[in-house]
Amino acid sequence: MFGDDRTVVAARVDGALWDLDRPVPAGAVVEPVPLSSPDGLSILRHSTAHVLAQAVQTVNPEARLGIGPPITDGFYYDFDVDQPFTPEDLKRLAKEMERIQRAGQRFERRVVTEDEARTLFADEPYKLELIGLKGGGDADSGSGESVEVGGGELTVYANVDRSTGEVVWQDLCRGPHVPNTGVIRNGWALTRVAAAYWRGSEQNAQLQRIYGTAWPSKDELREYQQRLEEAAKRDHRKLGAELDLFSFPDEIGSGLAVFHPRGGIVRQEMENYSRRRHTEGGYSFVNSPHITKANLFQTSGHLQWFAEGMFPPMRLDEEVDAVGEVVKPGQDYYLKPMNCPFHNLIFRARGRSYRELPLRLFEFGSVYRYEKSGTLQGLTRVRGLTQDDAHLYCTPEQLKPELTRTLNFVLDLLRDYGLDDFYLELSTRDDGPKFMGPDELWETATATLAEVAEESGLRLEPDPGGAAFYGPKISVQARDAIGRTWQLSTIQIDFNQPERFGLEYTGPDGTKHRPIMIHRALFGSIERFFAVLLEHYAGAFPVWLSPVQVVGIPVAEEYAEYLGGVVDRLRREGVRADLDVSDDRMQKKIRTHTTDKVPFLLIAGENDRAAGAVSFRFRDGTTRNGVPVDEAVALITRAITSRIQVSTEADLEPAGGAGAAAVGAV
Repeated sequence: MFGDDRTVVAARVDGALWDLDRPVPAGAVVEPVPLSSPDGLSILRHSTAHVLAQAVQTVNPEARLGIGPPITDGFYYDFDVDQPFTPEDLKRLAKEMERIQRAGQRFERRVVTEDEARTLFADEPYKLELIGLKGGGDADSGSGESVEVGGGELTVYANVDRSTGEVVWQDLCRGPHVPNTGVIRNGWALTRVAAAYWRGSEQNAQLQRIYGTAWPSKDELREYQQRLEEAAKRDHRKLGAELDLFSFPDEIGSGLAVFHPRGGIVRQEMENYSRRRHTEGGYSFVNSPHITKANLFQTSGHLQWFAEGMFPPMRLDEEVDAVGEVVKPGQDYYLKPMNCPFHNLIFRARGRSYRELPLRLFEFGSVYRYEKSGTLQGLTRVRGLTQDDAHLYCTPEQLKPELTRTLNFVLDLLRDYGLDDFYLELSTRDDGPKFMGPDELWETATATLAEVAEESGLRLEPDPGGAAFYGPKISVQARDAIGRTWQLSTIQIDFNQPERFGLEYTGPDGTKHRPIMIHRALFGSIERFFAVLLEHYAGAFPVWLSPVQVVGIPVAEEYAEYLGGVVDRLRREGVRADLDVSDDRMQKKIRTHTTDKVPFLLIAGENDRAAGAVSFRFRDGTTRNGVPVDEAVALITRAITSRIQVSTEADLEPAGGAGAAAVGAV
């Protein structure tokens, strides 16, 4: 289709992904899909998953096939086998995959009827179940089987020997695939094994899942593996334990964290700065309880659309008489999964005028969500979390400027925490049943969000079907220091909850009007944002967020009193400063506090005391000696108030301006 261009692995025909060898209808719009593109990488990874499955059944013909979709940076395939895979099994499978890859087997697509598919896969019970789902119209139920069957025709992909034309292996699959296994080259690796329930349900059989990764070249594979190594070093769970920041005690329960004193300081600084910025931004602070009667979430729609994510109800308030007869029936209470219904009640507590709008309500609200145990992951996926949650109420005329203002506020605040590489996602509804409200309101909300996103100048990516049940949203995707993307802030339009709660304001014409509601979470949750920052900075927080900002280390005991005076002065300036007067040798003290990632170590000996100075030691081991105490205090406080990252001596150089030069010149 594209000649000898080997960088192209598939085609997009009238918007749909096709194999390169499929005949193209006359007049169709055809675009190349390069291997290096997101679609090209997904096709490469799914094709590699097929090679893995072929290798497994070559080595173990009794293995039964599950599904094998591409995922972020790789793929997996599920198998029903008698014994779990071992590391030695993976080595053997990798050798067989190399043989298949070198053979250059062609991927050939064939359309089959349901009866033909059942005959071909008569010995594959999981494939037969997927074929049944296809027949029942439930193929795309979100369990991953969309890589096998979909809303159209049933297709089978055969791996064909290029010399003999013999079919050596085949799988039920929607495709497309790369032209042949030779395209896969040597940029892949098998990474790990895990147990997984068929179609994600604990009611089903437990299978063995093999994970892998695939890239266009070996160099790109190595780069990815290096990123994984760096990510492992930055894992917030590892750093949280090493730096004594937080823990998950078994006595409390899964997904419920406690923050230790040092972690509590970081969290406090995060929240305090956010509160200050929200005050400047015209937000009003509110608070709401952790539990409520069920009817509140019935009104909001959460019990209809979000019940699976809520903790079970608590039956309370029942009263019985002396003989055990119920004189007052009990009612269900729920731990709150969201703050928005409470904020709606605050808005509705009294009459509102258009002059009060936009009204911006803000809360650090603790919420509780019943995440399945298999999905919990440190602070990034928890059951108890604190949202920095805002709900804004405005008139239709105020909607677009308020959305623009809110997006700018979000981006500016994220930059203050050290994140500055963003793009946006626009999450919209699909034709599924999980969305409420009339189509015309969804269309208006979606179009307005799209305009605001495009005017921001940031790249905008579509996210079909990713909207909340009550309205579309923009989400801010931020890249961290090693290039990983995190979804952080969300901004959502909601025409539905104001209607369901009967929210009104009096307009300039004296009549009642319905406000538009904007949901806005800036961090997403304090816990998750804490984890993102911890990994972004690899535990070496900027000075303003560091649990301990300065540690004084006297060269000998006789200089402790002098250095203690410097530490006391820093404390009076609001600096979190400690003096290490332990019995450890000076070099051990330096190692200890360097490992704890303290930004500034102040060392003092005879020359420093005589000159009224201190010597700086920075995180990377560089030093600056003989800094007068007044100057040292000014340097440290400037680093805190400017929220800069200080790891080396050079980081303390003035950023510019007369004031900075006066403070920073040493």
